[in-house]
Amino acid sequence: MIRSFKIHDRRFKLDGGAGSDAIHRDPVYSYAVTELIDDSGLTGTGFAFTLGEGNELVCRAAAFYAAQLKGKDIAEIMADFGSLFRQLSNEQQFRWLGPHKGIVHLGLASVTNACFDLWAKKTGVPLWKLLIDLTPGQIVNTLDLSYLEDVLTREEAMHIIMQALPCKEARSAILEKGYPGYDTSVGWFNYDDKQVKENCRKAIAEGFTAMKLKVGSADPKRDIRRANLVRNEAGSNCKVMLDANQQWTLPQALDICSELQSMHPYWIEEPTHPDDVLAHKTLADAIAPVKLALGEHVPNRIIFKNYLQTGCAGFIQADAVRLGGVSEFITVSLLSKKYGIPVVPHVGDMGQLHQHLVLFNHIAMGHEALFLEHIPHLQKHFVHPANIENGVYKTPQEPGSSCELKN
Repeated sequence: MIRSFKIHDRRFKLDGGAGSDAIHRDPVYSYAVTELIDDSGLTGTGFAFTLGEGNELVCRAAAFYAAQLKGKDIAEIMADFGSLFRQLSNEQQFRWLGPHKGIVHLGLASVTNACFDLWAKKTGVPLWKLLIDLTPGQIVNTLDLSYLEDVLTREEAMHIIMQALPCKEARSAILEKGYPGYDTSVGWFNYDDKQVKENCRKAIAEGFTAMKLKVGSADPKRDIRRANLVRNEAGSNCKVMLDANQQWTLPQALDICSELQSMHPYWIEEPTHPDDVLAHKTLADAIAPVKLALGEHVPNRIIFKNYLQTGCAGFIQADAVRLGGVSEFITVSLLSKKYGIPVVPHVGDMGQLHQHLVLFNHIAMGHEALFLEHIPHLQKHFVHPANIENGVYKTPQEPGSSCELKN
C-alpha cells in the first residue's frame, strides 16, 4: 500500500553549449520527480522533463495527483490503471488547465511513471520484462483509449498485440544483442563547426551509425553548410537526421527543406509549430520522399492521432516524460503500429525509461528495432545509468524503470 509520497524539483545546468537548439539556447535539464513510498519500504520513482523555469509548477501538479494514491495498493492500481488515468486527467477543475497538456499533464506523467516503476519493483523485475510478460488484456487495462474510439477501440488494441504474439520469442533476441542507439549530441546548436566535426568522428569511433544535427539558424546558409559538413564526415552509409525544434514558419520550412534534401537527411524533425498538423501535411507532401519526425512537443494521444490520420508523420517521437507517462506512450505506440509508422522516442529521460519501452515496443508489439536517441549529459546523476556500448543500449537488469536519481 502506498503510504506516502515525496516530490522533488531537480535541475541540472549544462555546460559548453550542450542541449542547445534553435529555440532553446540555454536549457537547464530539469525533472519534476515523484517518489511513491509503499509500506514495504519500496520507492517508485517517476518524472517529467522540463528545461528549468516552471519546473516547480509541474511539481505542484504532481503533488496533487500523487495525493490521490495514498492508501492504495499498487497492484490494484495497475490492474485498471487506464480508468484511473482517465479519472485523474479529467479531474473537473484541474482539467481546465489543460486539458491533457501543459503543466497538469506533465505532473500526471511524473506520477504515472512512478506507478510503473513501483509496480516493476514490487514484481522484482525490470520494467521491460514486466511489460512484455503482461497479457494483451493486462496491457490494455493500463490504457485510456478515450477520444480514440474512431480509430482504435479496445478490441483493436487487443488484436494488434495478439497479432504480434507468434514471433515474440524470436524478437526477444534483442535482449542479448542490445537496442541500437543514435547520437543526438553531435551537433547541438551552439557548437561551432570544428566541434561538430570532432563529434562526428567521435560518434563513429564509438560505434554509432546514426547521428543528429540541430538546424534552424537565422541564416539558412549556416544550416545547409553544417548539414553537408556532417554528411561529409559521417559518410553516405550513416543516417543523418536534422532537427529544427519548431523554428520555421511553413513558408520558411518549404524553402529550406527543399535545399536540405540534397544531403539526404534520414528525417527532418519538428520543422514548424507542433500544433499545426496541416502545415506538416503540406510540408511532408512537398519534400517527399524525405520524411518528417515529430513528437517532442506533442502533448497527448489525440494530437498524435491527428498526425497519423493525415499521413504526414514518417516517424513518431513519443516521449513518456512529455506525454502523460508510460500508459499514454503505449497508447501512442499502438496507434502508430496500426498506421504502420515507426516509433523512435524523444528521450527527455536521457533514455533511462525509454530503453525499457522500446524493448516492449519491439518484442510485444512488433515495432521495428530502429534505434533510440542517446543523450549522455546526465548519466552521472542516475543510480543505474543507461549503458551504451559500441553504439548499442545494453539491456538493463535491475528491477524498475532505471529512473532513480542520486541524492
